[in-house]
Amino acid sequence: MDLLATTTIRRPVSDVYAFWRRLENLPTFMAHLQEVRSTGDRTSHWTASAPFDRSVEWDAEITDEVPDERIGWRSTGDADVPNTGKVWFVPAPDGVSTEVHVLLVYDIPGGKLGEAVARYFGEEPHQQLDDDLRRLKQVLETGEVVRSDGAPWGKRARKEFPQRPAQPLSSDEIAKGEAA
Repeated sequence: MDLLATTTIRRPVSDVYAFWRRLENLPTFMAHLQEVRSTGDRTSHWTASAPFDRSVEWDAEITDEVPDERIGWRSTGDADVPNTGKVWFVPAPDGVSTEVHVLLVYDIPGGKLGEAVARYFGEEPHQQLDDDLRRLKQVLETGEVVRSDGAPWGKRARKEFPQRPAQPLSSDEIAKGEAA
């Protein structure tokens, strides 16, 4: 599956590049990432959530890097989800902002069936990447991911599927969310 998404962030290229290049920052805005740990200057270990309360892990290496311009990577070894990608940091026409372009290519476990199951459980990959970039924009422009009253627990709120029509949380739901 190939995913491409773009956002514009009102910060200089050097700031946006530096934030992304510190790979440990990625889980702060990528909802499925539980942890990214650098294992060397160009290598890292990734852990992500998957459907059915599973986790997937892989090692990755940076294969292409031009500071303040682009970072390319690929998974290595026997990755649970083989993947490659590239992110470009482009000065925006306003002279202040940065356009961030992300290309992700990965194999969903289970092929087309796995893709259909993921969509059924609300895991639409294109929407997830767009949401991740929206959160990156929030983090870099405001210092935090803005949470709505409807999802006050952030990443933990994903466990509330299936969704229902908007209504106030019950006392039991509030207690359950605070305990998680």
